[in-house]
Amino acid sequence: MTTKITSNRTEILAGVSSFLATMYIIVVNPSILSQAGMPFNAVLTATVILSFFCSLMMGLYAKNPIVVAPGMGMNAFFTFTAVKGMGISYQVALGAVFWAGVLFVILSAFNVRTYIVKAIPTQLRFAISAGIGLFISLIGFENAKFIVDNPATLVGIASFKDPIVITFLIGLFVTAVLIVRQTTGGIIIGIVLTTLLAIPIGRWWGDASAVNFGNAQLVTWQGVFSSPDFSLLFQLDLVNSLKVSLFPVIFAFVFTDMFDSISTFVGIAEAADLYDENGEPQNVKKSLMTDAVATLLGGILGTSPGTAYIESAVGIEQGGRRGLTAITAGLLFLPFMFLSPLLSIVPAIATAPALIIVGVFMMKPIAKINWSELDDAVPTFLALVLIPFSYSITQGIIWGFLSWTIIKVAVGKSKEVSIALWIIDAFALVALFWGH
Repeated sequence: MTTKITSNRTEILAGVSSFLATMYIIVVNPSILSQAGMPFNAVLTATVILSFFCSLMMGLYAKNPIVVAPGMGMNAFFTFTAVKGMGISYQVALGAVFWAGVLFVILSAFNVRTYIVKAIPTQLRFAISAGIGLFISLIGFENAKFIVDNPATLVGIASFKDPIVITFLIGLFVTAVLIVRQTTGGIIIGIVLTTLLAIPIGRWWGDASAVNFGNAQLVTWQGVFSSPDFSLLFQLDLVNSLKVSLFPVIFAFVFTDMFDSISTFVGIAEAADLYDENGEPQNVKKSLMTDAVATLLGGILGTSPGTAYIESAVGIEQGGRRGLTAITAGLLFLPFMFLSPLLSIVPAIATAPALIIVGVFMMKPIAKINWSELDDAVPTFLALVLIPFSYSITQGIIWGFLSWTIIKVAVGKSKEVSIALWIIDAFALVALFWGH
């Protein structure tokens, strides 16, 4: 397919639409990474800078209408798997992000990542996308304290008498209705409305002390404007992140970010029919190089790796086909660098509906899974469910690949396992045993 000719007006309007669809990351990314001990306002600044610069790079260099921002799957991996799960500091984790970015740049320069795109079975691509969607939704329900720890059943549902839960549910259903009605900026409207509904908690009813670090009020006012917070800039620990004992962490970032970004990019190309005349994703090498730079910059700026955003399909569906769409969206991120006090009032229960709705978006490929062929269905199902069940994107991907290979070989379909996939399996085994 060749790139369609579109007017500048169409591209700019598409860029605005893509920005409105991805804008939630400005609040959601700091809300997730702050759980790793990182300053909210500093993460917000890093998020804006990375989204601005890398979206411009995607438009000017790769000439694709795709927004780049810190990845929703990767910020969860950074916080809950690397920092909390592996017990390392966020500075060391940022160092690991940087070195992963260096490896990505090398892999992209030699077109290795493009070959990896071709090596991943299509059915597993669908499962990985859906599995990440389930994982992100699980985090949203957990942040809203709707799903809670239960010693008897591992997880359970919170009491509906809790004002926090009631407020979250109202916000979730309002956001869902806005999205169903295709309201422009529906996710942002939902975040704003839920924040407003949360203001009475701790003031006129309820108590948020248990979930807001001892503060009874869930929403606290700190002003509107402030100077950008650059305190996370160059805070990465390059030396300690290169210790031999931390190689599994770097490898986990490389492995997870690689397949997270590839899955997202392939999903966008498929959803928007952004393929070249050879049937490959449009400008795939330059797009993957942009993604690699976004990972490297994440470590330097103080955020999790950046990646192509599936929500870019919103702008693409409205006519965006050229780089001007991404450039427009990138420029719109910049003013929010000065609005961190205003945005920091947004509580986790207000961003939780956004996470759940994004999960809905990412579930679309599940309909394309060939459930009638069990040699396809079993490995894709394992990848799909183990991502949320293990609370690890990496584990879901690893077991999806390994089970695909084992089952295909066992039933006499070894031709469906490419040489590249065998190599991926070898690295997966290294990650599985070395990482544990």
